[in-house]
Amino acid sequence: MPLTPEQQAEIAETRAALTPTRRTVAPGIEAHLYEAKPVLDHGFVRVIDYMGDDAAICQAARVSYGRGTKSVQNDEGLIRYLMRHWHSTPFEMCEIKLHVKLPVFVARQWIRHRTANVNEYSARYSILDREFYIPAPEHINAQSQVNNQGRGVVLEGEEAARVLEILKADSTRAYDSYEAMISQEGQMGLARELARMNLPANIYTQWYWKVDLHNLFHFLRLRADLHAQYEIRVYAEEIGKIVADWVPFAWRAFEDYRLGAVSMSAQMMACMRRMLKGEAVTQETSGLSAREWREFQEMVGE
Repeated sequence: MPLTPEQQAEIAETRAALTPTRRTVAPGIEAHLYEAKPVLDHGFVRVIDYMGDDAAICQAARVSYGRGTKSVQNDEGLIRYLMRHWHSTPFEMCEIKLHVKLPVFVARQWIRHRTANVNEYSARYSILDREFYIPAPEHINAQSQVNNQGRGVVLEGEEAARVLEILKADSTRAYDSYEAMISQEGQMGLARELARMNLPANIYTQWYWKVDLHNLFHFLRLRADLHAQYEIRVYAEEIGKIVADWVPFAWRAFEDYRLGAVSMSAQMMACMRRMLKGEAVTQETSGLSAREWREFQEMVGE
């Protein structure tokens, strides 16, 4: 993630500035403010602002003034109760604003979570940098044979080298054409809003993304999952580290009741009860489809 000396100096200056406040301050996330956390080859995540903490979740649940708590133990127990029983509005009282630099194809997957406020870098107004996501060799995979939207085995040797060569060559050629089209030196001088259409989906963009904690947890539950695409999962994992320092009680509850938990259908529960009684259950006798049976086996560790 090549930040320029000017950008590094600006971040250092911003982090050094301290402002007196009466608002809630969460020490865990204060340590992360403004710092760029590297993701992928040129990307990053950094916290721009936040509101609330674990106590704010409890305060909203109790609708009280002040801290609204009697003990730390009570707060953690209440947060775990709220998470366990799928209460959402108390978690909406906390918000975070992130500055994210990410490949366009990751951004298009990310933006499907329509529960945040987003402002993206404008390629109509500004010129995009010559920065492209090129996967590391260990992340170049063949198409999965069992999942149409997933990856299979890692490509190796000449096949992997050929893929990398194509990605690098096409990215370079597309950007060269982009520069030529917007250049004011020749006769072309094409409008930036038109020239951008020729750029590949692995070029980097940036945005500010502001979201409440409830919807952030939903995003992380899907995108930090092992089945999520690697390129968005690494962003989710980095954000998760920040959230764990910001709202540690809520994060532990989220890990226990969402991230590390599973959801079973009524048919799966029926199979589980039969198995606990010592009955042999097969896919043919389970009432589950082949895919559901495979997912059920993964859940129960068979």
